[in-house]
Amino acid sequence: MSDLLDLKGRTAFITGAGQGVGRQIALHLAEHGAGAVVVNDFRLERAEAVAKEVEALGVRALPLAGDVGDHVAVGQQVGAALAEFGGIDILVNNAGNAGPNPTEAMTRPFWEQGPEEWDGYLRTNLYGVLNTTRFVVPSMIERKYGRIVNMISDAARYGEKGREGYSAAKAGSAGFTRSLAASLGRYTITANCVSLAATLTPRTEKQLTDEVAAKKLLSHYIIRRTGQPTDAANTVLFLVSDAASWMTGQTVPVNGGYSFAL
Repeated sequence: MSDLLDLKGRTAFITGAGQGVGRQIALHLAEHGAGAVVVNDFRLERAEAVAKEVEALGVRALPLAGDVGDHVAVGQQVGAALAEFGGIDILVNNAGNAGPNPTEAMTRPFWEQGPEEWDGYLRTNLYGVLNTTRFVVPSMIERKYGRIVNMISDAARYGEKGREGYSAAKAGSAGFTRSLAASLGRYTITANCVSLAATLTPRTEKQLTDEVAAKKLLSHYIIRRTGQPTDAANTVLFLVSDAASWMTGQTVPVNGGYSFAL
């Protein structure tokens, strides 16, 4: 019996893969038959560390440092990946949060912010997705095959106070994904979103390991535990595999029941 989750030597490009969910996605894909993994992070040392973990699994890896919000830099990174591996079959737009240069001002109420505060969220979570997809898709069209997964947040699906800029960017990414799916289906390319709720990562560790804060947060969840990077990576693996070849334009919540899909 064939393994539907076997990635058959395909090449994956994962943004924000130097830690947390992105790192686990890189390792998951390497463990399930990817032939090569491109590890993007805005900090080179993190990308290199994860690339070494991928290589330890017997899979080729290419660490690349750069801000996904920089259109020119993204084009150069994708060009380097294509030169190294000949094509890109899987794209996971995972880079997110407040971008590489968060500021305290970004946590102020929305009505006390300006475009300079919104830019960190929009640049990474929306324009980063547009940039990377723009440069990767031609390779997929040429091969008449591709899997695109964009990581979004239940902050966009459900709405969370104080996260207006972030929510707007993630909602934009979801809308972009649906349109992209409609445009690319003829080339056997799928595009889907994974929507996460409270997931334990280096960025959220302090909040989610505080017993009082975690208990209050998880009171809104049906499954009373925080998400783990493996929860996200399992779903991404499914969506980029042959098991999900007839799924496109969808948003899959991985959120412990924090919100429901309609």
